[in-house]
Amino acid sequence: MKQENGSRLEEFRQFRKEVRGSGEYLLVGIDVAKDNHHAFFGTATGKTLLRRLVFENSLAGFRKLLGQAEAMKVQEGLKKVVFGMEPTGNYHKPLGEHLIRCGQGVVLVSGVAAHENRKTLDGRWDTNDTRDAANVADLMSQGKCLFYEFPVGELQELRDLLSLKRRLKREEHGYRVRIRNHLVAKYFPELDRYYEQSESTALAVVHWCLDPSEIAGMEYEEFVQRVSSDRVRSSQGKRLQTIWKMAVDSVGREVGSAVEFEAKVMVEGLKQIRQRIEEVKEKIQEICSQFPEYEFLLSIPGFGPDVSSKVLGAIGDPFRFQNGRQVLKMAGLDLSAERSGKTSQSAVPVISKKGKADLRYALYQAAFIASIRDRHFIVYFTNQLRGREREPGIKTKMRVKLAAKLLIIAWTLMKKKEPFNPDYLSLE
Repeated sequence: MKQENGSRLEEFRQFRKEVRGSGEYLLVGIDVAKDNHHAFFGTATGKTLLRRLVFENSLAGFRKLLGQAEAMKVQEGLKKVVFGMEPTGNYHKPLGEHLIRCGQGVVLVSGVAAHENRKTLDGRWDTNDTRDAANVADLMSQGKCLFYEFPVGELQELRDLLSLKRRLKREEHGYRVRIRNHLVAKYFPELDRYYEQSESTALAVVHWCLDPSEIAGMEYEEFVQRVSSDRVRSSQGKRLQTIWKMAVDSVGREVGSAVEFEAKVMVEGLKQIRQRIEEVKEKIQEICSQFPEYEFLLSIPGFGPDVSSKVLGAIGDPFRFQNGRQVLKMAGLDLSAERSGKTSQSAVPVISKKGKADLRYALYQAAFIASIRDRHFIVYFTNQLRGREREPGIKTKMRVKLAAKLLIIAWTLMKKKEPFNPDYLSLE
């Protein structure tokens, strides 16, 4: 399947080179929806062959589309058919992957490009399914399209698990915010100052005894027994004693039975989410161990299992990128600047942030760890700062630059299948 993706990638690059003004291609622009898709058939020379074909999001509908495309290709004497679509949630994936399995050429059109190009079709601002399909075909005729990556096997499983982990982490954050900013802030605000010091202790109090008036009416030993089933360490005991004393003068609101029930549900929900996250991490580790590139990524300073799995899932096949600029663009670490009406000196380039935000964050954390713990990276980072130490925000800028370098190093190691070598730091 990797060879098939490689051949598809070469065909895509060839398509982008020769499509403008070509008389060989039948371009099928598709406006994707949940139940029914709309297709537009045209050529790269701007000729409209069929303005509107509606087909269902089913196997019968897909066959209808393919049958119409084959008939149109034969009738018009065209040699190749390419289907294009704008990513719409996950609704485009069954159709796109079915077409790829049938050996068809499939490309994607960026939502940003579609939005900007839509106004140029006839000078109108409104949208409808027929015009959106024609808009996709028009962008295809200009070569303004993207490769439709079709990962299978372990890579697809890894990306699905990473996506699941992101969703679970968002849910975990939601629970934490609800507990701290709603329950603790209203009913026991004095507890908040100990939340960061010992979250487990604070959660135990919220779960079993959120009402300060109830705590104030207990003996200390009874309070400790209520919120802790294990043996209490000395540091934890001091915190619990302080919380027990603070409850006497708490300014929190009165806690009713509904609030107690909510507190119990929220804390138990948070614990369940965290357990699921740990299970997903174990599954991700299991999948990653099947990739030979994974151990080479782990050899990079600052790259732990989490960062390595994200980089591995994002890059996938390293040979699908022709150069490092494409890798940086995928992550949104490529530089861009507003230079219109400005001199080169006054235009300050910044990272585009158009790519994968989760990957950028992970790489920045890896750069931070490497720049303070690994001696080779400490020397490199210090040399980058030399002479610019007093510039505002320079450390953050240099760590972002180091994050970009780490991504290029990771891509290189995946291609060469070799462990990290400090000599890579001297290469630009």
